Amino acid sequence: MPIPAPAPVQVDAPVPPWDVTTLLHRARLLQQSALVTHIPPLLRGRHLALWCEPPAVEGPGMFRRAAEELGAHVAVLRVGLSTHSAWHEVRDTARLLGRLYDAVECQGPDPALIRRLVEQAGIPMFEGAALPGHPVAQLADLLPTDRASPADNRRFVLQALLLEALG
Repeated sequence: MPIPAPAPVQVDAPVPPWDVTTLLHRARLLQQSALVTHIPPLLRGRHLALWCEPPAVEGPGMFRRAAEELGAHVAVLRVGLSTHSAWHEVRDTARLLGRLYDAVECQGPDPALIRRLVEQAGIPMFEGAALPGHPVAQLADLLPTDRASPADNRRFVLQALLLEALG
């Protein structure tokens, strides 16, 4: 049975460049798939990185589980950069990340540093998308909870984001 497309929704903070309605619709499809059978490995062969500084409690586990359920490989990184790093160090690190990974989830680094990396990396880089306070996580509240827990719904929305970003 097809799931009807959700009505447009506003979120407190922007979720560019992906459309909130599209994310919710895809998350509902993932939720339905997980409840009926299992989620297919749609990201098989993809390599993602998880950059945690300092190590968070909940976010890394959520990101790893969401990505690995979709078939992606996840590497955990400790990158020795800061906002005071030389421009060439940031550039070289960004280019290396872009060659090794299809996307990077950043949890902890300064947002200004992440913006500098995004300019050079050429891949999707997320700023704490798996953390509970991120606007993407807020979308999970809009999914039905009668057969899935709020944590599962957060994972489905995160998976929808990964699929949207990586095609």
